[in-house]
Amino acid sequence: MLAYATVGVRDFDRALVFYDALLGALGHVRTGTFPEDGWAGWGSVVGGRGQFYIARPFDGQPPSVGNGSMTAFAAAFRIQVQAAHAAGLAAGGSDEGAPGPRPHYGTDFYGAYLRDPEGNKLAVVLR
Repeated sequence: MLAYATVGVRDFDRALVFYDALLGALGHVRTGTFPEDGWAGWGSVVGGRGQFYIARPFDGQPPSVGNGSMTAFAAAFRIQVQAAHAAGLAAGGSDEGAPGPRPHYGTDFYGAYLRDPEGNKLAVVLR
């Protein structure tokens, strides 16, 4: 359904470290880095067209975190949810919900929640 998602960042280098760790734990690789323009993207090694980007806002204004906004990354196994959450925390993120089942979202929902160093809320989910 989604073509891509982008979140704004202030500290480009810190964001690269965080997203390399988080998305690397899910098997994604950085597909492009353009520090002079202030953006980078990640994608799947195997199939799929979904892309995730970080960028300094084009209008030159500071990025802001949306209230109620969240980007969710799909995992193939519970251990990937756990590894991505741990990698994100180790790379400067903050916990918003430890890995575990979320039966109120369905009997097959297993997820974890965190914020990146900029404050963007993220989820890693297995359904």
